[in-house]
Order: sequence, then structure tokens, then C-alpha cells
Amino acid sequence: MRDLKQTGFTDRISAQKDAKAALLAKFKPKAAAPDPEFEKLAEKRAAEKEAQRQQHELAKAEVRREKAEKEAARMAAQQAEQDAVDAEKRAARKERKQLSKEEQKAARDARYAARKARGSKRG
Repeated sequence: MRDLKQTGFTDRISAQKDAKAALLAKFKPKAAAPDPEFEKLAEKRAAEKEAQRQQHELAKAEVRREKAEKEAARMAAQQAEQDAVDAEKRAARKERKQLSKEEQKAARDARYAARKARGSKRG
């Protein structure tokens, strides 16, 4: 009863090696089967990322636009203020010129009157 299968030493050793190899094969990493949805998911993520990037760009553009509008309004107010100051200066200068013209005219009229008065004494 000892040797019913009629196996020799080398047969047993090779069977042991095969069993050990099969046991180790269980622990080896198997080739990963690609997920059929992987491409679709990658495209979806890329699209979401692009949409988020565009939304971020729009928000940044809006902030830049608001900043530019505020700057333009500030510049317009500053320009209007400067124009008002310039107009006031111009009005004051015109008034001074007008007064000086009137003073010149009055002096000229006085000289004329004086000359006329002297001329009538001679005649």
C-alpha cells in the first residue's frame, strides 16, 4: 500500500514545485483590465476642468472690467474737476483782462479829454 500511485522521488519533487509555483502565482499582480468607461470619464473630467477654467477666466475678466470702469470713472471725475478749475481760472483771467481793458480805455479817454482840453485853450 505504500506505493499505490507508482510515483518516484523526482515526480513528487516536480509536483511540489508545481504546487509552490501555483501558490505564488496567486500573489502576483494580474494584468489590469482597462475600464471601458475610462476614456469617457477622462473626457468628462477634461471638459469639466475646461469649463471651470473658462468660468474662472470670465470671473477674472469681469473683475478687470469693473476695475477699468472704476478707474475710468475716477479719471473722468478728475478730468471734470480739472476742467472746472481751468474754466474758473479762464473766467478770472478774462475778467482781469476786461477790467484792464476798461482801465486802459478810461486812461485813454482821460488822455484824450486832457488833450482836447489843452487844445481848446490854445485855439
